[in-house]
Amino acid sequence: MYKLIMPKEFVGSVLDLTPEKLQALGIKGIITDLDNTLIEWDRALATPEVEQWLKTMKEADIRVIIASNNAEDRVKKFAEPLELPYIYRARKPLTGAFKEALSTLHLPVNQVLMLGDQMLTDMMGANRMKIYTMLVKPVANSDGFVTKFNRAIEKRVYKYLDKKGIPTWEEQS
Repeated sequence: MYKLIMPKEFVGSVLDLTPEKLQALGIKGIITDLDNTLIEWDRALATPEVEQWLKTMKEADIRVIIASNNAEDRVKKFAEPLELPYIYRARKPLTGAFKEALSTLHLPVNQVLMLGDQMLTDMMGANRMKIYTMLVKPVANSDGFVTKFNRAIEKRVYKYLDKKGIPTWEEQS
């Protein structure tokens, strides 16, 4: 079970990802979660830092698509001003949205990265598809109702990882 929800890497923030790092991994496309990955779950629009990060990715010819379990109006409000493709009500960890994202990006699975803040949705779904995964530290200290349940399970995973001496972003900060 742990292998299915474990990311390949832990990163402190999306802002820590550079085109050079991604290109070294052979990554040409990013499927990213929205809430608590790019922005806080209760913030509507991108911060200037996230806008700049997305611009940097575009200039490096790294394609980005949002795959969110949230409703269309929430995801659309964020994505459209940035001219980002998006998938709403993605139903992660089911694989349908990941398949759709790969098709939209026009990239093979080995050239795509999943960036998200939750093991049980983002990492599990992407790992099932053999997509390279990075777990980002959540940008907010609070969560929506459903996410609170997932975080309780994740706490147990972090205790297990700590016991096994496996570093997470907590140790990398």
